[in-house]
Amino acid sequence: MATAKEAELLECRLSVEDLKKLQRLFLQTDGSSVALSMRRAEFIEQAWAAVGHGSREEYGDLFDSVDVSREGWVDWEHLASFLLLGLFEKEEHARTAAVPRWRPARTLPATHGGPVQSVAHLGTSGRYLSASKEGTLAVWSEDLTLLKTHRLANDSVMPKDLWVTGMVLLANVNKIAVSFTCKEVCFYDLLSKQEFSCQYKVHSLCNTPISLHYWHHPQRPEQAVLSIGDVAGQVSGLCFRSALISLFERPSMSVEHDSVVSISWAELQQGRHRCCYTVTHTAHGAHWVRTVRFLGPLEAFASCSSASQSSLVLAWKEVSTGPLRVTSFHTEKGLADLDYHPGLNLIATAGLNNQVCLWNPYVVSKPVGVLRGHVTSVVAVQFMLAKKQLISFSKDKVLRVWDVASQLCLQRLAGIFPKTPECKMLVFFHEERSRLLLSFNSVVLLLQAQEDTGRRVASHDSSVTCVLYNSLFRQVISSDSSSGVTCWLMDTGQKVKHFPRCHGDAEITTMALDETQTRLFTAGTDGAVKVWDFNGHCHHRLNAGRGVAVEISQILVLRRTVLVFGWERMVTVFRLNMFSKYFVEPSEWKGAVHHCNDILCAAFRPPQTLVTGGSDGEIIAWNNSTENALRKLSLGKQQHLLKFSSDSAFCKTSAVQPSTNSSAPGGEEDPESVTRLVFLEGRKGAAASGGADLVSCGGSGMVRFWNTANSCVVGEFVAHKDSGSIILTVDSRGRYLVTADMDGWLKVWDIQEYCIHPAESVTNQMPMLLSSLRAHIDCVTHLETCVHGEQLFLLSASADSSLVISYLPGPTIGIFGQEVHWRLGEVGRATLKEEREANPESSQETTAPAVVRETAPEQVHPDPDSAVAAVCSEAEENDGQADMLQLSILDDRFAVQGRSFKKGHGIWQSDIRQHLYVNGAHSTDIGTFRELRIEELDPVDELTKPDFVINPHLYFEKMWESFTPTPPPPAVTRETCLKAAFDERSLFPKDVLEQVDRPPGLRRYTQKVTVMRNDARAIHRNVGCVCVCVFFSPPIFFFTQS
Repeated sequence: MATAKEAELLECRLSVEDLKKLQRLFLQTDGSSVALSMRRAEFIEQAWAAVGHGSREEYGDLFDSVDVSREGWVDWEHLASFLLLGLFEKEEHARTAAVPRWRPARTLPATHGGPVQSVAHLGTSGRYLSASKEGTLAVWSEDLTLLKTHRLANDSVMPKDLWVTGMVLLANVNKIAVSFTCKEVCFYDLLSKQEFSCQYKVHSLCNTPISLHYWHHPQRPEQAVLSIGDVAGQVSGLCFRSALISLFERPSMSVEHDSVVSISWAELQQGRHRCCYTVTHTAHGAHWVRTVRFLGPLEAFASCSSASQSSLVLAWKEVSTGPLRVTSFHTEKGLADLDYHPGLNLIATAGLNNQVCLWNPYVVSKPVGVLRGHVTSVVAVQFMLAKKQLISFSKDKVLRVWDVASQLCLQRLAGIFPKTPECKMLVFFHEERSRLLLSFNSVVLLLQAQEDTGRRVASHDSSVTCVLYNSLFRQVISSDSSSGVTCWLMDTGQKVKHFPRCHGDAEITTMALDETQTRLFTAGTDGAVKVWDFNGHCHHRLNAGRGVAVEISQILVLRRTVLVFGWERMVTVFRLNMFSKYFVEPSEWKGAVHHCNDILCAAFRPPQTLVTGGSDGEIIAWNNSTENALRKLSLGKQQHLLKFSSDSAFCKTSAVQPSTNSSAPGGEEDPESVTRLVFLEGRKGAAASGGADLVSCGGSGMVRFWNTANSCVVGEFVAHKDSGSIILTVDSRGRYLVTADMDGWLKVWDIQEYCIHPAESVTNQMPMLLSSLRAHIDCVTHLETCVHGEQLFLLSASADSSLVISYLPGPTIGIFGQEVHWRLGEVGRATLKEEREANPESSQETTAPAVVRETAPEQVHPDPDSAVAAVCSEAEENDGQADMLQLSILDDRFAVQGRSFKKGHGIWQSDIRQHLYVNGAHSTDIGTFRELRIEELDPVDELTKPDFVINPHLYFEKMWESFTPTPPPPAVTRETCLKAAFDERSLFPKDVLEQVDRPPGLRRYTQKVTVMRNDARAIHRNVGCVCVCVFFSPPIFFFTQS
């Protein structure tokens, strides 16, 4: 989608017909093939007259853009080349700015007993190889199925003392190099008969090697470089001259061919092997070399360490065997990793100061770009070369994808990785298969990127994190991971306002509106909550993180307090009486700490009930007025009342119990974690009788219905199988439950009668599924229901940068930001009977109790002639039997950038029907009166007028004769006009006026003032008082004598 700046350019607004008109201007009138050229003034006048829109200044700017050489003329060839180049750049930008769509994370089978040190792709065979600390090599197939494992052997140490520090693939010679803590590097052959037989061993290195890298020349593969970084800060390069023939010179023929050739590092430094030579430098001092790379296009060694003065070092290899020319780059706290993009000539570094820096190799003073957003140390970076994007991974297990050109965060992934303590983390991205492998100690996690199925309309330039509906302004408010807030018109989907960088470089995680809906609360990963008006002015900054960058998951704006959750076990509270200054500090929560893990979500029900859910599955009910914890909601029937004598004892007691919420395998979120909590409106009485009044969801796709009065669960079911973490929302009437998963699927459930009556055991039966559709192609991040124009709608935000509006229940209407705008006032709803009449084939499929068609909507083309149709959720009686609910699609269509296409799966469309009747009766399927049928009125014939209306003089003649007409008002003359201004004081006695004019101390009258807004009546109840009414213009004053 074109940006606002691009949309202002004339060339972005030219259609195909406009281009044809411009082409005719350069054609000869006699039909010859000789192309014409035009001067600037001639081009402006003729193009402006031919196209018919745009200004002369815009055509002048177009001429200047084409005539870059300032020759003073242009022809059709130059103009067409300029336009094609612009379209190519837009296409390239759209392709590189596409957000990766990851499939659900999958954990590979556990084969390693220690931390994984390295992962490599074997190239031609398509297999993968991983090496762990204890010396285990795991071989994986192309689809990452474990084929076999092998234990490395090294005769220098005992097997129990073997410690692998690194592994690298030598692709051009089909070998791997493995480094050990015994100061050795061994070379194993991949093609030998004996699996992983050791051919060469380089021993007696100066220090223990911990990082390896291998590079070979793409055109001359016999030239290769093996880079080695050690724990003493030394970087060594082993340069091979004839790698395809032999890496090292073998001894005399008397030595067996299959034996291991041992070479000491001193021999290599002395030049005894003519097929290779070494180069070294010690610019890092005594600090460990975390990562080392040989940059082939630059002929330089790049290495990083945790030293601030020599964080990044480039050692230029200017002469074959000469010393290296060293260049040092300085950062604040050192670096943990680096990567190089040869096409962009940029070096990306992972900083221990939570920043990712982009460096020009020839500029030492400062980085050319700083990517901020991580809140902990960045441990790994890797370029996606084809898309010109960068992957970064931080210590708190948050993965971010950056657009290098714009230096913006396109995607953020968190909560899907294993919850392990301090561990060694490794990131490996396979470019050709778009596979991302991450290791956490011995666990290897796979993230597979989905293939792009075509361009999709994006509402934001990055992932949409939250969406709200403002009924006061009738607008939709959305936020993204680039710290932007956008306002949209609900009726058409047009963008109204955009506020960029609301939290600087920090991502906006959640938002909330106050009770008046005139103030917007935004929370960022910088640990701050800001209060805005809708003119873009920030009124307050709430220091929720207390100066620390934290991730806020939810904000609750109540009448007297603002509650913030997400990063700690305690509720962070701000009292509204403290909002007199711009910077607001949090107050103390009186209820102390009762959660044993971080609070992720909360829900509030007036007047004073508050419930909070933790990442370990705990749900605690609070009294918001006293801020005391009341009870803990548990999965059993037993009620848990909290004791306030010892908060730590409560957490210890919970920790002793058998844990059911440990990290799920596969890097999935804790299966018992609570991600959303919602009170069910209108069920307060049901809770007293044993029904459900609270609903929650978590990381295992499970939805639970709770009874807060008895502190127990009354119903649960799996809404999304094998989908990881889900979110939910409930409409304001408590009838529809909407759930969403990591793959973009939305499901709507009818819960009006679900768990409303008490039961002896927990209900595991699912409620009725009304619809299931895929509104997004990536994780759904937020859901919001709203009533707009007496119609119920669903707003869904996703990590695929789209914001979708749908009927509830019903089909998708469109994506905010699409080219063709919808008109909600003209969109009607179709009934099931009309659908069957339009599509008789679908009416035959009525054998199943409930048929749910699953769709994957992209972008709707809401033309008035083909508007969105909804599905009828009413059961119609037919011959005394109720027909089963049928959900189907009237017309499978989807549109990409305003163009409609037929496809096997899409969104629902139908013709407009503003007045829908079934058998002459209007059906209302939403609301309190959904069972009523308003029948169409019968036509009324023309009424006959009575005779007294036609001939009134025959009936009312006597009344007219006795009627005395009202005389006309007297004419206004000069004599009747006022000659002076009217003085109101002349209406009152002289003694009253004297009492009023006297000083307050000398008055004998007591003044009592009463304001009467509705009428001018006042009753004084004091006996023996004299009242004088002074009739000024309202208000009315009474002076009373005591």
